[in-house]
Amino acid sequence: MIHYEQFVLDNGLRVFVHEDESTPIAAVNILYNVGSRDEDPSRTGFAHLFEHLMFGGSQHIPSYDEPLQKVGGENNAFTSPDITNYYITLPAANLETAFWLESDRMLSLSFDPQVLDVQQKVVIEEFKQRYLNQPYGDVWLKLRPLAYQQHPYRWATIGKDISHIENATLDDVRSFFFKYYLPNNAVLVVAGNVTVEQVKQLCAKWFAPIPAGEQYIRQLPQEPMQTEARRLEASAKVPLNGLYKAYHMPGRFEPGFQTADLLSDMLGRSKSSRLYQQLLRTNPLFSNVGAYITSSIDPGLLVVQGTLNEGVSLEEADAAVEAVVQEFIDRTVSEEELSKVKNQAEATLAFSEVELLNRAINLAYAANAGDPELVNQEADLIQAVTPDAIQDMARQVLRKENCSTLYYRRADGTVA
Repeated sequence: MIHYEQFVLDNGLRVFVHEDESTPIAAVNILYNVGSRDEDPSRTGFAHLFEHLMFGGSQHIPSYDEPLQKVGGENNAFTSPDITNYYITLPAANLETAFWLESDRMLSLSFDPQVLDVQQKVVIEEFKQRYLNQPYGDVWLKLRPLAYQQHPYRWATIGKDISHIENATLDDVRSFFFKYYLPNNAVLVVAGNVTVEQVKQLCAKWFAPIPAGEQYIRQLPQEPMQTEARRLEASAKVPLNGLYKAYHMPGRFEPGFQTADLLSDMLGRSKSSRLYQQLLRTNPLFSNVGAYITSSIDPGLLVVQGTLNEGVSLEEADAAVEAVVQEFIDRTVSEEELSKVKNQAEATLAFSEVELLNRAINLAYAANAGDPELVNQEADLIQAVTPDAIQDMARQVLRKENCSTLYYRRADGTVA
């Protein structure tokens, strides 16, 4: 259970305080309600580019890392299709340093052409190294636009084309910043050895003077129900053939999410999962195989993926996966099997809440989704899933016509 108090500044910044006197540390997490799903289709990759630009200095603080290191702090950030999240951990005694740093770049980010040039090159190199030059690196550049036809989840967070980052201008950057990097489009969570009154005072000093901007109202195209199976073939110099199957499923805070999550766990989370037991151990068609979910706020994907053993055709492997999937549709799972994955899921949840920073991030994520109390409902929702609910979800999600399949073939002449 994550206990918290909350208040809202006049400029719209939502603030949550999670007090924990057992630690000498404080975590300051600021989540901006913008991800790659909010980008213009002709200018993708900007949310991720901005994650980098935010460390390039602000009007009064040319070096972001240096003052933080002097007070024993650390920082980082991440971008997803749904959000951009920045966090600092530091000794609680030095909490104000984090407020000073975060408020200054929210108010007055440096729009230095040299910073933009440097970070463009960094992101372009990341695009090349992680997505273009790495074996299987471009899978999501192919699988996303296959699974999504309308929704902006159809491109990866890095962007759908490297030229979009190469051609970004300072005017593009300013426009993006003043649309999304606003106090009324952010959630601030302060956790650790702090008090609510202390956080209120620091917010009044550092964040309250920042003016609100025009409220961003998200109006994204919704993905229509997939009514026929989709298939794509690709080839590259990779060690082994790869199989990827993506099924549409409920979004992170929608009814049925936990059911679909547990379904994916039974399919392929661990060595006791059905895919592993049947297709790697009993009938070794795969060198590795598993299943996972994207956990996106809007309806996401349940993904089955694996690399094949030598001599196994993609068609044979695909048919074998379909047979395992069909078992969930045809037969109700046992209470014992379901209980096992429930225990695994609850253990993962409990472990995630040991870390102070994880508690702060999880609270910010739930608050941004519209209800901070969602962060404390997860365990109950997991326990409420029944065997019949798993079968109903399998029939809804694991339908062949709801699946997008990518055959990733090893190019001729590739050495395993």
